[in-house]
Parts: sequence; structure tokens; C-alpha cells
Amino acid sequence: MRYATFQKIGDNCFKVVFTGEKATKRNFQEYLDDLQYCHLDRKPVTILFDATKAKVPALNLQRKQADWMSINRIMIEKYCLGTAYVIDKPAIRLVLELIFSFYNQPAPFKIFKCEEEALEWLQSLELEQERLQA
Repeated sequence: MRYATFQKIGDNCFKVVFTGEKATKRNFQEYLDDLQYCHLDRKPVTILFDATKAKVPALNLQRKQADWMSINRIMIEKYCLGTAYVIDKPAIRLVLELIFSFYNQPAPFKIFKCEEEALEWLQSLELEQERLQA
């Protein structure tokens, strides 16, 4: 089973939904590969992470994500306008903080309790990007 599913929900926005499956070496690598795919077009993107069903990945997988962010730092800084996290579980918030303690998040991010607020914030980032390019 997949650790997360990806869906394009706008011209420049991806939604990542954690399925509630336990992270394994294989499905976690698929998740990281899909994150890479979000940046394939080399255009500005926003990403909404719905972690309401997420399970805490093992420490070695948390480190793997931190390493992925380190390796892809320039790509993320250049093309990711921002990431919004919908997280209602305190343990998952702590995991996110732990991942970012290994390696700082290279794009602006915010944590929200509901998807609507997260989408509003991401849309504001997209509008700001359009305004700056005009």
C-alpha cells in the first residue's frame, strides 16, 4: 500500500494525502519519488500535505526525508512557493519539527488544522507570485 497519494488540484498546486499506512522503505521511497515529480516541470508550485491520517515514520525514514530535502534544496528553493501542512495530531507535528531539525525546510511553510485555511494561504502565495511577475 502507498504511504501517500498525490493529486494535482490546480495549475500549480499538488495535494499529498497520507493514507494511514505504515511507512516502509519501499512506500516511503515512492513518496519521495512523487515529491520529486511535483517539481518536474520546473515551474513554481505549492504543496498541501494532508497529514490527518499520517502515521509517524521510523527515525531512519525521517532522516531519509531530511536527506532528500538537503539533496533537493536548490530545486525546492527555486520552485516551491510554499507548503501547507494539515495536521491535527500532536505526534505528527513533533515528527515534522524533528525532520526540520535535521534539515531546515527550504520553502516557506505553515501548519494548519483545516484544509480550507491551508488552501487559502497557498492561493495567497500563488497570487503574490503572479503579482511579482506582472
